[in-house]
Amino acid sequence: MTRFLSTIAARLSPAMLLGIISSLLLTSCGPTRTVDGRLTTAGVIHLILALYCIVNLLGQNWSLGKKLIWGLIIFFFPFGGSILYLLFSGRN
Repeated sequence: MTRFLSTIAARLSPAMLLGIISSLLLTSCGPTRTVDGRLTTAGVIHLILALYCIVNLLGQNWSLGKKLIWGLIIFFFPFGGSILYLLFSGRN
């Protein structure tokens, strides 16, 4: 999968790659709960993805600072932060 992602990134121009990443970050704050407090489908997907990323993050043998930065990215950018973590964290 890493080879696949690197070939896609090599074919995209930096402006296109920046546009894709920024659109992920800007559209990640959609409604995840209904009026009565129940989770929507997007909320359930976000919860599963964020929990997976946090558990994976805590299992890394990184410094506390690096874990804290990635944790803040995952927390403040709901879908985009989790996707960025999975793509660019360089985990083992």
